[in-house]
Amino acid sequence: MQLAKITALLKTARPAFLLLTPCCLSVAVAFAIYQGIKIDPVNLALIFVGALAAHISVNMLNEYHDYKSGLDLHTQRTPFSGGSGTLPASPELAESVLYYGLLCLVFTALIGLFFLWTVGWGLLPVGLSGLALIYFYSSQIIRRPLLCLLAPGLGFGPLMILGAHYLLSGHYHPAVLMTAFIILFTVSNLLLLNQFPDLEPDRVAGRLHVPILIGRKNAALVYVAFLVIAYMLLLLSVYLKLLPIYSLLGMFSLFLAIPAAILVLRFYDDMARLLPALALNVAVTLSLPVLISLGLIWQSLS
Repeated sequence: MQLAKITALLKTARPAFLLLTPCCLSVAVAFAIYQGIKIDPVNLALIFVGALAAHISVNMLNEYHDYKSGLDLHTQRTPFSGGSGTLPASPELAESVLYYGLLCLVFTALIGLFFLWTVGWGLLPVGLSGLALIYFYSSQIIRRPLLCLLAPGLGFGPLMILGAHYLLSGHYHPAVLMTAFIILFTVSNLLLLNQFPDLEPDRVAGRLHVPILIGRKNAALVYVAFLVIAYMLLLLSVYLKLLPIYSLLGMFSLFLAIPAAILVLRFYDDMARLLPALALNVAVTLSLPVLISLGLIWQSLS
């Protein structure tokens, strides 16, 4: 395959967005360290590769479905939304993107089967749910507003974090689940806000997500509500002693979340002025799990 085609295919994996995977996985690893669990480096590497393959799969399948639906031909791309633009420029790569997207999904499933054999069948419900979420997200879930709103957060929160911690520890833990729900709301917000610029093209393409259903103004209120819930859950988790006090390092991401919320409430209908909010939103989503993880590790060393 020519280098130009390989480069184009790699763009459909949306490399800039893949940083979300290690940030979310850091929570599972930090919990294992905090709990004094000895981490097998081979298992950790397989968890990371499998999670990254899953993320690449959903990105490539999304690129394929957006192109096939005609959505890619009408979106106004931003650094945070509208896809990579690869397939409108190179339509001959569409079937290759579908093939490699499905191949990454199969690769993730094979790693999951290995862990079912070596760690335990407790992974099965989480693993099957994750595979279904990836496969159906771009073709079906995107047309169901509530599920579309929560699906990204479910994938990177309860499914990825809880599943990874189970593979490292051999059991599920309520504190990990609570933390995974904190991440659920911020990751869901990431996709929610990124839908604002694409509202009209999405509507024409047959999508039905929250900004289409209730309008940008009300969706902005949902965005702020999700931020409030995430930080209240963090405070509640520390109050209930599910998380140690140093986990409150995560509250420092409020310095990003508050200006993001203000901008969203003011400029929900002005895409040019909303762009800084999209950037801040990415920073919130990446920094919150990392800060919580650092707090857990700090606590384990104190």
